[in-house]
Amino acid sequence: MTGIDQDWWRGAVIYQIYPRSFADTDGDGVGDLPGVIAHLDHVAALGVDAVWLSPFYASPMKDFGYDVADYRAVDPTFGTMDDFDRLVTKAHGLGLKVVTDLVFAHTSDRHAWFAESRRSRENPKADWYVWADAKPDGSPPSNWQSVFGGPAWTWDARRGQYWMHNFLPEQPQLNTHLPEVQDALLDVARFWLERGVDGFRLDAINFGMHDPALTDNPPAPPGGRRTRPFDFQLHLHNQSQPGLIDFMKRIRALTDQYPGRFTVAEIPGEGAEAEMQAFTEGTDRLSSAYGFNYLYAEALTPPLVRTAAEAWDGREGQGWPSWTFSNHDAPRAASRWAHGRDVRALAEVSMLLLMCLRGTAIVYQGEELGLPQGEVPFERLVDPEAIANWPQTLGRDGARTPMPWRADAPFAGFSTREPWLPVDARHPELAVDRQTADAASMLAATRRLVALRRDTACLRTGEMRVLLSDKDLLVFERSLNDERRLCAFNLGFEARDWPAPEGWVVVESVGGGDPRRLAPLAGRILAPA
Repeated sequence: MTGIDQDWWRGAVIYQIYPRSFADTDGDGVGDLPGVIAHLDHVAALGVDAVWLSPFYASPMKDFGYDVADYRAVDPTFGTMDDFDRLVTKAHGLGLKVVTDLVFAHTSDRHAWFAESRRSRENPKADWYVWADAKPDGSPPSNWQSVFGGPAWTWDARRGQYWMHNFLPEQPQLNTHLPEVQDALLDVARFWLERGVDGFRLDAINFGMHDPALTDNPPAPPGGRRTRPFDFQLHLHNQSQPGLIDFMKRIRALTDQYPGRFTVAEIPGEGAEAEMQAFTEGTDRLSSAYGFNYLYAEALTPPLVRTAAEAWDGREGQGWPSWTFSNHDAPRAASRWAHGRDVRALAEVSMLLLMCLRGTAIVYQGEELGLPQGEVPFERLVDPEAIANWPQTLGRDGARTPMPWRADAPFAGFSTREPWLPVDARHPELAVDRQTADAASMLAATRRLVALRRDTACLRTGEMRVLLSDKDLLVFERSLNDERRLCAFNLGFEARDWPAPEGWVVVESVGGGDPRRLAPLAGRILAPA
């Protein structure tokens, strides 16, 4: 354990890479692991601490890798296991940790475990998935609904039973109540730990355990936006079961055998805050967790920030939060929060805010460039959720369009042929090569702001105290021992008076404006004079 920073992740900045859309080296229009390797220097130059790789495992790609057919194999679309090993070696040589996705709530229906499970009701893996008899009238065993639309049950004539799936029918639900299923999943984690990964992001892990009684979910209260049958229920029984805590403890016990490893849970859905805290409480559960506080928020407001900050106040025994404003599952924040305002200004003030929040910060590929949500015509959509809900939601494809590397190259340097998703016409002008040469670019600002966080201990791990939160103005203090920083933001549409308090000087700012006023989408960091 000598020389290993056990808590490197506390206050770290992690860069999420969605490999399908990062860089294509073999000319098939899909990003791959060699493409990640080729551009790790760009990631390291941002000053971040780690990369998180979305799934690259063997998969039929019904949900683009989140339907895993073999946890121990690299899908040929992305390369080989040798490519993965080279990626880890290069990342570590650049001072970057490597965090990978683990999808433990479900597998692909092409996984060997499921093939055996569905063969009969008596085989050794018969209960590894959630199977149930039909009701007397032949209807599904419960009223549970799938996130992607329709019942969370699909009939299998061979077994004469329904299998459960919280997402696509091709993503059958694992029965993690069984110790032997947990053992098999822990063996998967051990396999990747032995290959040198530094941590795991646990995908939708609160969906990882169901109510064995198959109790119907109650209806959700009236109101709110509903685009799917899933939205009409309170999800009390198809997810978020108490037994998950013991599984989290087993995961932690395993990762603790490998010094300095990090675990972060993705917690979607209502009531995520309580689950995030339950999964990270004390020292025998996960390192961290993130919810969708910001990811699904339609506006960035001071009350939103205050609510999240006050829920994670650092009280005794409380875990450590992680925050992300954009990722592969949510429309890009630069577009989602602009509401007619300048997208670049919104991107800058959001990046500054993210670097000032208490918690671990996760930056999604392209955020460092200020990319707006990609426009994808209906005929080019591939995401099953986007297709099912079009045009009621922006969907996920627009956040997954190719990364622009070279402004004047075909397909913005992502590939030599038409990519799996189109390059948005606005993105080449924001390409990495164009911004690298511009000291006033969003890329330059990102590098500066990440460095600010890295070099300021109170921004990484200090306490956070909100001093002002109205509809536009947000002011909070970060402090650690004798070090203090005052963070002030105008997230509104009009300039607001905010003179710097006496005895403080501005050390960083975005958005310009009069020294005694904050322009719309402006932010300032102040230090004691």
